[in-house]
Amino acid sequence: MGNSWFVGILLPIFLCVYFFGGFVNGLGVNWGTMATHKLLPATVIQMLKDNGIKKVKLFDADSDTMSALAGSDIEVMVAIPNDQLLAMNSYDRAKEWVRRNVTRYNFNGGVNIKYVAVGNEPFLTTYNGSFINITFPALQNIQNALNDAGIGDSIKATVPLNADVYNSPESNPVPSAGQFRTDISGLMTQIVDFLSQNSAPFTVNIYPFLSLYGNDNFPFNYAFFDGGNPVVDNGIQYTNVFDANFDTLVSALKVAGHGDMTVIVGEVGWPTDGDKNANVANAQRFYNGLMPRLAANRGTPLRPGYIEVYLFGLIDEDAKSIAPGNFERHWGIYRYDGQPKFPLDLSGQNQNTFLIAAQNVEYLPQKWCMFNPNAKDLSKLADNINYACTFSDCTALGYGSSCNNLDANGNASYAFNMYYQVQNQNDMACNFQGLATVTTQNVSQGTCNFIIQIASPSSSLGPSLVGIAFFTALTSLLL
Repeated sequence: MGNSWFVGILLPIFLCVYFFGGFVNGLGVNWGTMATHKLLPATVIQMLKDNGIKKVKLFDADSDTMSALAGSDIEVMVAIPNDQLLAMNSYDRAKEWVRRNVTRYNFNGGVNIKYVAVGNEPFLTTYNGSFINITFPALQNIQNALNDAGIGDSIKATVPLNADVYNSPESNPVPSAGQFRTDISGLMTQIVDFLSQNSAPFTVNIYPFLSLYGNDNFPFNYAFFDGGNPVVDNGIQYTNVFDANFDTLVSALKVAGHGDMTVIVGEVGWPTDGDKNANVANAQRFYNGLMPRLAANRGTPLRPGYIEVYLFGLIDEDAKSIAPGNFERHWGIYRYDGQPKFPLDLSGQNQNTFLIAAQNVEYLPQKWCMFNPNAKDLSKLADNINYACTFSDCTALGYGSSCNNLDANGNASYAFNMYYQVQNQNDMACNFQGLATVTTQNVSQGTCNFIIQIASPSSSLGPSLVGIAFFTALTSLLL
């Protein structure tokens, strides 16, 4: 037989595992940390390893996170938040940032940094131009600082941009007519010129969910990958909004003279709560359409082939701003505690398997705060609920959300418990003028989960909120 047994038996098995098993080639995730109780960085990194995720996109360069990533070989995109862009307009400050957050980790066994994200969607129209004049100078300074440090060939600066930086004219709303937004067209041309000069990628965040949010006229199935009526553009059939959106960008880049520029999808995903269209069923449908396409390297009509993609996001974040909508706190493919929400096969084979959960997570005791059924004076119940929800996450109570079907007492119990858990089950945090009481019986109802918070050493709300906000605000509001 010689070695023919390897060719005939083991080689096909190896190729199947290599090409189809494990996970989508080069898949990344966004790791946001705007939570009141955070999983330990080492726990999250082990989750990534256990699930074969080899790339992660951060929203800062937190030293604890970076130290935990050292030696993992996970490819990292570190980030400069928008509120630091002005400081990066100073080249000296940019060099110091690179020294402190990039080159210090650039050693054998250090952090495998691949990109620096300069800002996060700084040209959103809702920012009213706040970062228009400071983003490009920051990008230039960071990339030049990387170059001067001798690492610019391997580490590239990029600007993660929302898809609202480009569009097609109303008179011709097809991908091939894509162009950069008129108010920033010149600036975008400068940015893509600079990215091209440094062989850096264009990074875009695409959210098919947002096409549905607040727009009941948008064709529902077009937000997914399995049944949208096609839009025909020069003979090309677009059956989903992701492809159409991506190729609108490709056309805009072509107009700017860079039709072949590498494009990274910095964020794409589907939320699971906080809106009538944000639920587990729709999220699973979306990912079950997305993952096989990524595994097969299908690309889009104008960009067939491999696309580097970062799912958004890894873990729910209960302290994110809900200005865009209640769904903002529910983008994770994992719950706040590192437990998977639904089956998600990262191999793209739709095997209906769950992700591997976070290991050795410690929780607070099995205690909940609930509405006191013996309470007599209910005149200030609404004020108490409002207070509890101001300092915790009640987004699941909103219209179309997982806890939308609770009665008045159930709403109160949910709000009181969320506040109680945020405050680490402090006894003072379950009183509310006699309207609340602690129970050891799980008061979850149907699809509405009354959580037990994790015992997190990195809780962002400590004694200051209990000791100061509780006594000052509660005294004036409730007594």
